[in-house]
Amino acid sequence: MENKLSFRWNTYIMYSLFGSILTFGAMIGAITCGPIADIFGRKGAMRISCAFTIAGWLAIYFSKGPLPLDIGRLATGYGMGVFSYVVPVFIAEIAPKELRGALTALNQLMIVAGVSVSFIVGTVLTWRALALTGLIPSVILLVGLLFIPESPRWLAKTGRDKEFEAALQKLRGKDTDISNEAAEIQDYIETLEQLPKAKMLDLFQRRYSRSVIISVGLMIFQQFGGINGICFYVSNTFESAGVSSSLGTTIYAILQVLVTALNTVVIDRAGRKPLLLVSATGLVIGCLLTGTSFYLKEHGLAFNSAPILAVTGILVYIGSFSAGMGAVPWVVMSEVFPINIKGAGGSLTTLVNWIGAWAVSYTFNFLQEWSSYGTFVLYAATNVLAIVFVITVVPETKGRTLEQIQAAMNA
Repeated sequence: MENKLSFRWNTYIMYSLFGSILTFGAMIGAITCGPIADIFGRKGAMRISCAFTIAGWLAIYFSKGPLPLDIGRLATGYGMGVFSYVVPVFIAEIAPKELRGALTALNQLMIVAGVSVSFIVGTVLTWRALALTGLIPSVILLVGLLFIPESPRWLAKTGRDKEFEAALQKLRGKDTDISNEAAEIQDYIETLEQLPKAKMLDLFQRRYSRSVIISVGLMIFQQFGGINGICFYVSNTFESAGVSSSLGTTIYAILQVLVTALNTVVIDRAGRKPLLLVSATGLVIGCLLTGTSFYLKEHGLAFNSAPILAVTGILVYIGSFSAGMGAVPWVVMSEVFPINIKGAGGSLTTLVNWIGAWAVSYTFNFLQEWSSYGTFVLYAATNVLAIVFVITVVPETKGRTLEQIQAAMNA
């Protein structure tokens, strides 16, 4: 009996480690993404990320044992860690203020769409063939980067004035008068240049404390609300509740895409805070519904109702997450840091996000072994705290330029 228990526990450890090893690579990417994006530019950082993801997927495809699989998953995780910071920052820096939220949320839609397609395609392809499909987005991005301009704000920060004006003109259209926007950006950059060069430790200065608290706090609540545990093991969750995993996963994937698509339309109309509050409230409800289903199943109560509650709870959860907590923290992170500290701030924030992703994905199976319904009660409590945090700490940034946001935060 003891040997069986030990084997079962070791299996949980190995299963959880492989499921979460991608996040280790992402943590390394998070630590290095800020300096990479500041030194090589936003486009340069994305090229480096593509190189790692391509190498990772190829290592997985050609693997003959567990080590290449782990290395490949680590490499793809590194690329994802850099992408998760540099893409929303790049979008925020190139987008006009009235479209910034929607375009940053569109990035989350593309992520969700990719995950959802992978869920569905993975039911019909072998894992090696599925690995090859992971090459497609990276190759498309590498080609696409040849045709888009670098971030004008980064060009201005590095003193490349002619390229700055050319990039801004290309982004706004050849017939658009960019003089006011260009002057505002240049004035802000000149003000920042008078400040000492920022380092990671500078983030803990009082003048940056609000930006750090907002960004890091949102990422903590985003992850510890349970998303990666639920997402990584959604098939297992449906099976545990007595629901067809293929049917549940397909509905889950489709709903995720639809709600995230809706979010890209309303984020610049509804604002950041309302979306976060609605989203977190839905997460609480989803967790409680799912937790109730497991409680009923464990105690042999309402046996026919438990699967319905589980499906409803998971779908409410993922729909609510996609509506706000999925995209909005990345939007806010890209907005609240001044450009001189954005690299260090982005690294710290992204690192915290991926540490949370690892912790939740690694502990999910152990929590389920401890108490299937208790797991979701813990996640619900975390999302209640998220509601309090958003109400009391997070500012509204809708409709403001990045420079106006900084002026308001430092007032």
